[in-house]
Amino acid sequence: MQATAYTYDPDTRSGQVLLDDGTPMPFDASAFDAGGLRLLRPGQRVRIEVDEAEGPKASPRITLVTLQTF
Repeated sequence: MQATAYTYDPDTRSGQVLLDDGTPMPFDASAFDAGGLRLLRPGQRVRIEVDEAEGPKASPRITLVTLQTF
């Protein structure tokens, strides 16, 4: 899935992306580290992988953030 980097905190290695419909979705340090990136700037197009939620109160979680390549 593709998204756009929205926020990024280099100290915590976490932030948010905006899905193509404008919905913000947070990611944590483990998702950022899985992509092998060193830095992320707002506005960059990224590829994300999402672990679908299981259970009535669970929400989808980003498991990987990496740069979008063509």
